[in-house]
Order: sequence, then structure tokens, then C-alpha cells
Amino acid sequence: MIVAGFGFRHGAGLPSLRAAFVLAQQGRVPVTQLVTVSDKTAALAPLAALLGLPLTGVPADVLACAATLTRSAASLAAWGTGSVAEACALTAAGPGARLLGPRCISSDRMATCALAEGFVS
Repeated sequence: MIVAGFGFRHGAGLPSLRAAFVLAQQGRVPVTQLVTVSDKTAALAPLAALLGLPLTGVPADVLACAATLTRSAASLAAWGTGSVAEACALTAAGPGARLLGPRCISSDRMATCALAEGFVS
């Protein structure tokens, strides 16, 4: 399974979220679900509906447990993790998951997306 994790600023719209997703997904296998912090799922719902993919929220308190490839000072201060997108993807993909690369950032810098591969048992 391939999980697309998202981090985004308040006010990020569908164009920003979709742009980050397209950058992250290019040339990859199909994504099976979208994920973000639990209290932000409503903002990501329009993209999930557009793509016809399930949407999952992860609790904010588990993000700091994920080892991310990138380290944003703002993300560390607000969420306790170097990348919300990477941490969400890893957490939702489950034990043994691996990132397929660092997060991708929309051109307006409002949204980030990272892909993680999980292994279904």
C-alpha cells in the first residue's frame, strides 16, 4: 500500500493540496489512501473526494515518534516532528513503513505531501 501524507497551512485550498500530491506522486505506483493530522481531515476531504481515495486522520501526539527525512523548524515547533506530511504517511502506513522520498512542497508553499510504502500482513 502507498499512503500519501499531507501537512498544510491553515487556509490551504484544493489547488495547493493537489499540487503537492501531483509532485509527490509523479511516476509512482498508485496511492491507496490520503492521511493528515486528525483535526485537519475536513480540509483534505475535497481532494480525497476528487481522487476517490479514503481519508484517514492520525492523532497529533504520535507524529513525534516518526523519523522524518526533512526537518522544518516551524513543523518542529508546532507539531514536534520535522515534517507533518512524512510523519503522517509513515504512521498511517504502519510498522516497517518507509518513505519513498522527502516531502514535496506546493509552489505556493501552502501544502506538503510525502509518500510512504506500507506492508500489508
